[in-house]
Amino acid sequence: MSVQPTYSGRRTGVRVVVAGDRGTGKSSLIVALATETFADNLPPVLPPTTLPADLYPDRIPVTVIDTSSSMESSMKRSEELKRADVVMLTYACDQPMTLSRISSYWLPELRRLEVNVPVILVGCKLDLRDEHDPMNMEAVMTPIMQRYREIETCIECSAATFLQVPDAFYYAQKAVLHPTLPLFDQETQSLQPRCVSALRRIFTLCDHDMDGALNDQELNGFQVKCFNAPLQPEEIIGVQRVVQEKLPEGVNENGLTLDGFLFLHALFIEKGRLETTWAVMRKFGYEDDLKLRDDFLTLPFKAAPDQSVELTTEALEFLRGIFRLHDTDNDGAVRPTELDMLFATAPESPWSEIPYLDAAERTALGDLTLNGFLSEWALMTLIDPKKSMANLIYIGYRGDPASALHLTRRRKVDRKKQKTERNVFNCFVFGPKNAGKSAIINSFIERPFSKSGTTTTGERWAVNAVDEIGGNKKTLVLREIPEDEVKKLLSKKNSLAACDVAVFVYDSSDERSWKRSKELLAEVARKGDESEDYLVPCLLIAAKDDLDPYPMAVRDSLGISQELGIEAPIRVSMKQSNLNNVFGRIVYAAEHPHLSIPETETRKNRKKYRQLFNRSLTFVSVGTAAAVVGLVAYRAYAARKSASA
Repeated sequence: MSVQPTYSGRRTGVRVVVAGDRGTGKSSLIVALATETFADNLPPVLPPTTLPADLYPDRIPVTVIDTSSSMESSMKRSEELKRADVVMLTYACDQPMTLSRISSYWLPELRRLEVNVPVILVGCKLDLRDEHDPMNMEAVMTPIMQRYREIETCIECSAATFLQVPDAFYYAQKAVLHPTLPLFDQETQSLQPRCVSALRRIFTLCDHDMDGALNDQELNGFQVKCFNAPLQPEEIIGVQRVVQEKLPEGVNENGLTLDGFLFLHALFIEKGRLETTWAVMRKFGYEDDLKLRDDFLTLPFKAAPDQSVELTTEALEFLRGIFRLHDTDNDGAVRPTELDMLFATAPESPWSEIPYLDAAERTALGDLTLNGFLSEWALMTLIDPKKSMANLIYIGYRGDPASALHLTRRRKVDRKKQKTERNVFNCFVFGPKNAGKSAIINSFIERPFSKSGTTTTGERWAVNAVDEIGGNKKTLVLREIPEDEVKKLLSKKNSLAACDVAVFVYDSSDERSWKRSKELLAEVARKGDESEDYLVPCLLIAAKDDLDPYPMAVRDSLGISQELGIEAPIRVSMKQSNLNNVFGRIVYAAEHPHLSIPETETRKNRKKYRQLFNRSLTFVSVGTAAAVVGLVAYRAYAARKSASA
């Protein structure tokens, strides 16, 4: 760990924009760095200055942009600041007012412009400061840095004497290539949570014998992987001694513990050796935001709109093992704290927000069952395969990503073959407000019926396993489409491509509810007419069957079902727990993608046209065959006649 690492990220240059009050020494600072001389009579604004790549150890070229502080140049200055990788704000050491302006104008201005890059405060003209009026830099800068966390460091220099001029730009480059903020919280003087998660994952990957400590061989393997240089035995002893003196629990009889590993990196950062920790991060695939790079997460296939992605058997077995490992009390469910530990090596828990939040069944105590755990993974893989693959890697999956994800067959092919091989089905749930959609979804994930009822204001997802006859299980995803978002959804070309089956829920006791549900069914059926690639099986669900039915709805719904060639409405009552096997029937419709597709007038006319066209082809084929037979017979007759002659 003593090797000086060089930059191993993907940046090819650093753009430094220098700003500050007039007369603070911006241009003189840039010229001094580029020429190692102090120049008078400089132009108001210098042209862009490119520094050679070999000027600093990371060998990344730096481009320095000078700016004017005049009001007339404010628009151009703002444009340059927005394009900056790092901003250097200058003040004159012999003009205290320019330092006050840093916090009263320049830093607020950067925030107003939403310039979210590191900032270096640079005091120029250090040689002109009054020796009888020294400044306690720490006392002055600490309050400013506490208020403006974007400030990476502060330095004072002199272009006239060349004192610390290269250092100022070195810190600017370093702030971009090896930023502090993602790794370390200056206020609490501790590693950032996301940094801890990344280091925890790296430690786990290097702890091959899984004993909770890095022995000498594992520590050396880590060193060679990250820095391409082994540690000598005395260096390993030295590392362990440093840790043990400051943190006794950082070393045990087996080697360097996780606490010791984290302590070492905090020590590197506190001593300004951020490049060491960043070299480790980048070697293990992390970007500046401490998430895995895109090249680590390239999907092994490209999916068509009507294809879906599922976890393979290998990935599911891995997840079952991870679940059992964190189910410390072996009760078949993980508590929230246990789930947090399971994802402790990920940047954050992937299920803390919609659509995953509260999407799967939990116990009465709020614990996540194995079925709920696997269901959440199925949902994440369906919606965002890349995120699913990333989190598999975060929690320790070491196999080839291609072995974790499976691309399903196109649904239009399934429809032609009249069967599907899918194990996860995506069901769109349509219906007017107060039809009973939320009650059905709550029942699906074992939530108790609420007499007061709930109205969903936005899109909602739920996922669970559905038992089939014969002992098989399929995973069903219910996606509730709010009534006022249907038009927006159907306006998109491939809006139904991801839908394996659509259900239309209505309150069987309410006239308006039935009529609106019928309209929604017609809209979805018409959308399917636009492209036969995305025809969707449809089912009607008559909810609130415990209430007195609206007579017209009963007759009308049966007539509509017969006319469209779909199943009669499935009558359910969540209040009476009468589910009528509704989820099994939804899965059955999805498993048979050629059935339950509404026979609209457009589809009927297309079928008639195809039948007529096929008959015409048959007639032409028969006529052509007869002509060919006749021609062959004539030629045979002519040949015989010629031979006899």
